[in-house]
Amino acid sequence: MRAIAITKPGGPEVLQLVEKQNPEPSRGEVRVRVRATAVNRADLLQRMGAYPAPADSPPDIPGLEIAGEVDSVGPGVERLKVGDRVFGLVGGGGYAEYVVSHERALAKVPDGMSWEAAAAVPEAFITAHDAMTRGEAKTGEVLLVHAVGSGVGTAAVQLGRALGAMVIGTARTADKLERAKDLGLDHGIVPASGKFADMVKQVAPDGAACTLELVGGTYLAEDLRCVTTLGRIVLVGLMAGAMSELDLRLLLNRRASIIGTVLRARPLEEKIMAVRAFESQVVPLLARGAVRPVVDQVFPLADAAKAHERMASNAGFGKIILRCD
Repeated sequence: MRAIAITKPGGPEVLQLVEKQNPEPSRGEVRVRVRATAVNRADLLQRMGAYPAPADSPPDIPGLEIAGEVDSVGPGVERLKVGDRVFGLVGGGGYAEYVVSHERALAKVPDGMSWEAAAAVPEAFITAHDAMTRGEAKTGEVLLVHAVGSGVGTAAVQLGRALGAMVIGTARTADKLERAKDLGLDHGIVPASGKFADMVKQVAPDGAACTLELVGGTYLAEDLRCVTTLGRIVLVGLMAGAMSELDLRLLLNRRASIIGTVLRARPLEEKIMAVRAFESQVVPLLARGAVRPVVDQVFPLADAAKAHERMASNAGFGKIILRCD
């Protein structure tokens, strides 16, 4: 099979198109002919040598999500059959024509959805849905979503609208906020020197009940300044860094919670639980058009380096796709 391999730690130029042996499914697994995959920040970190793949994933082939057709089934497979259109998360190896996955870590793609659109779904919507579940987001509450132009951000805005929350979002530029309004963003904020708490309070005086923190760094201190009493802050990403100085008095006085979450490092059984919840609660919304994946650009698999450059530029809105035809 063709695959994109990380030849050594470094910049986008270390990504090379190579030939690899086709993987074979074991008990409970299926092999998927990948039609499209998507680029994630974790892929860039893995390429640079800062985020090793899990032990059960290819060490040199990045890619955390796939969309394609079941090509072969291993012993004991019950839910899926050859020819089924599926999408889901993998520990790695998505930048390839074939990948194996446990059958319960995959969901069926809604009828009529293109491969490019399907590939834009798993990481964004499973991460957003799982984070909102952990943050106990509720109808009528204020949901604060950072980096609304990212894949997870665009998914979270739409899921917040579908839930009936008031969605406040932040982004680096006003144009991304404007585009997010079509997805259900009620109020947009461009942080000034990393500050946004006072602007959140202007539109939501009691603060945010649930915050999806996709940026990290100094944003977490601002989150505490605008969290409501008994509010929940779900830390999902660390684009702005892993260190932050916090006023813990705010955490105590507001009896708030900070919840950390990550998908890639979870054991298989926990990943399966997240995918099963996604399939039952989010896929029906996708099927009837209540939420939709947002695609920024589509590149051929061989142009993975260009796709990484696009991701690193922070200019995109939505998901960057690699087509594996």
